[in-house]
Amino acid sequence: MIRRIIEIDQEKCDGCGLCAQACHEGAIGMVDGKARLLRDDYCDGLGDCLPACPTGAITFVEREAAAYDQAAVLTNQQKKGAEAAPCCPGSQARQLRQEPVSTPVQAPVSSQLRQWPVQMKLVPLQAPYFKGAHLLVAADCSAYAYGNFHQEFMAGKVTLIGCPKLDGVDYSEKLTEILRQNEIKSLTVVRMEVPCCGGLEHAAVTALKSSGKFIPWRVVTLSSDGRVLEG
Repeated sequence: MIRRIIEIDQEKCDGCGLCAQACHEGAIGMVDGKARLLRDDYCDGLGDCLPACPTGAITFVEREAAAYDQAAVLTNQQKKGAEAAPCCPGSQARQLRQEPVSTPVQAPVSSQLRQWPVQMKLVPLQAPYFKGAHLLVAADCSAYAYGNFHQEFMAGKVTLIGCPKLDGVDYSEKLTEILRQNEIKSLTVVRMEVPCCGGLEHAAVTALKSSGKFIPWRVVTLSSDGRVLEG
């Protein structure tokens, strides 16, 4: 079948191994000091490895390749002693222990959502609310992880949410057209620390480059227990 899959430029690869670490499916390995795509059917085509590559050696191509085989990936993970869970590290179960915080009774906090729909797959390419908007592209887990998400990130912005792993799509084309066809003033990406969210950041960066728009942008990375790690 013809499908999207990664390709590694051996000339650009410096052998750092970061892409192999980011690929939880085990599709990438180190061979003779260089990163190699070991098996087509282990590559889900979402590109968690792309943001990890410091030299830009990894790109997407459309070519004849075996279909992604999640069952084979899980079997391989089990053989290596990995968790018997879906390949997305964000699905690994654990309990979070938050310190109790004593706060005075306050009035209910109002929602900062300015438009509907919010799912990236559902929003139109053009809408009145995009004119002059500050755009927030957020992982759908982020609002649950960060307690003050509405006030610190959503206030004054148009919010689009998505999960590249669960949605199974590349958002870069749609984001490119939203940026290209509308007067967007700035772009903020809020992602989780898990590698799966690398696809969200990559899509936003690709869209900025492809749209030809030069606007302020930043990426904020949240930990699964609700801390700001970067940005």
